[in-house]
Amino acid sequence: MRMLPILLIIPLVSVISCTKSPTQGACQPGKPCHEWVVKPVDSKAAGKIIRKNPKINILDVRTPAEFAKGHIKGAINVDFKSPDFARNIAKLNNHVPYILHCRSGNRSGQSLEILKKNNFGTLYHLEGGFNEWQASGQPVAQEGNQASTPAAAKE
Repeated sequence: MRMLPILLIIPLVSVISCTKSPTQGACQPGKPCHEWVVKPVDSKAAGKIIRKNPKINILDVRTPAEFAKGHIKGAINVDFKSPDFARNIAKLNNHVPYILHCRSGNRSGQSLEILKKNNFGTLYHLEGGFNEWQASGQPVAQEGNQASTPAAAKE
């Protein structure tokens, strides 16, 4: 008779332990359902990702003046220091991966929480930022050959 309560509890514990709570990443109604992943990459790895997938989105969160002096070709510039930063980030397609960077990694690191709140999926965070990109000899584009608004994010 003692075994009966134990046999009834075991399946119940299994069901409860396999159920995700909303804080564990379960999908929320009306929101995209994908996993939040941030992958730190150095400039060589980022360059390789871009060469393999030239349509990957590159999100540069430096100021427009910094961006104009040089950037990664095809980058989208959304100024972290702008009071509209969160609103501009919300306009981006959050269903595609991004390579995220700033000058040194500080602003892009701070922007991760906003990207997470906007339900972005995979982000490649460029360690050392644009400074490291340039120092490693990766190609740099100049103003005039880039996408510079959130509406330019690729599908």
